[in-house]
Amino acid sequence: MSGITPHAGAAGRPETSLVLPQQATSDAQLIELWLYRRPARTLTEYRREAACFLDHAGKPLRSVTLGDAVAYVRTREGLAPSTQGRTINVLKSLFAFAHRIGYVPFNVAAPLRCPYVKDQLAERILPEGDVYGMLHSIKDHPRDYLLLLLAYATGGRVSELMGLSWRDVQPRDEGGQVVLFGKRGKTRSVLLPAAPWRKLLELGRAGPDDPVFVSRFGNRLSSVQAWRVVRAAARRAGIIADVSPHWLRHAHASHALDRGAPISLVQATLGHSSVGTTGKYLHARPNDSSGRYLGLKDL
Repeated sequence: MSGITPHAGAAGRPETSLVLPQQATSDAQLIELWLYRRPARTLTEYRREAACFLDHAGKPLRSVTLGDAVAYVRTREGLAPSTQGRTINVLKSLFAFAHRIGYVPFNVAAPLRCPYVKDQLAERILPEGDVYGMLHSIKDHPRDYLLLLLAYATGGRVSELMGLSWRDVQPRDEGGQVVLFGKRGKTRSVLLPAAPWRKLLELGRAGPDDPVFVSRFGNRLSSVQAWRVVRAAARRAGIIADVSPHWLRHAHASHALDRGAPISLVQATLGHSSVGTTGKYLHARPNDSSGRYLGLKDL
C-alpha cells in the first residue's frame, strides 16, 4: 500500500503509520510553490527578497536559524520602516508556508516583529481642486482624461482599471457601470454617474474582449504606463508631490465620505474587506476636533 508503513505495536500486533509525501525537494521548488499565482508585482518583489535572504544566509532553508533571520533583517535597519516591514513580512510568509507543508521543522521567522510605521494616508489625499486641476490639464487627451476620471469616479485600483475590457462596461438607466476584478480575486460592479459614463462612451467601443485602455502600440495599457500618465497630469497641474493612481482612490474615499456617503457604501465601492479599513479615511481628515472647544480665540 503506497504511503503506509507497517510496524509492530506495543502488544506485538502490526500497526500502520501514514508517511506523508514530500511536498518540495529543493529550496528553489519550495519558493516556486510559495509564489504560485501571486500577482506579478508581488511575485517579483518576493522572489527578489527570498533570493537576497538565501544569499545572505549562505545555507539551505532547512538549516536557517532565527539568528540568521535576525541578522538579515538588521541589514535593512538603515532603510525606511515600511521597507523593513516588507522584508519581515516576506520572511514570515516564506517560512510559514515552508513549515505548513512540512518542508522545514520550525517557522524560524515567527518571532520577527515589524517596526511601527507612521500612517501617511493624510498626506496622500488630494483636495478636490487638485483632482479637477489634473483633469483639466489633460482634457485634450481623451484616453488619459478618462483614465484619471475613472480612477477618481470608481475608486478602482490601477490594476483593476487596466484590466477592464469592453465586456466589463454595461449601460444602466442614467449612466452605466463597470465590473472590476481585483484584489484576492474579488469581482465588484461599480456604478458610473452620467458624466463619466458619457466620457467612457466617447472613447469608442471595440470588441468585448478588447481593452478599454490601449497603448499607442495597440496593446493593453500597463499599470506602469498608467502611473506615468497620472504623474504627468499632476505635474501639469502644478502638484509637487509624487502622485500615483492610488492617490485618486484615496481621494474618492475621502471626498465621498466628506459629502455624506455612508461608510458601508464607500467600503463596497472600493472593495475593502473591512469597514475598519474604510474608516481610516475619517481619521485621516477629521471634520471636527475637541481642540475647537478650547478657549483659544483671544490668544
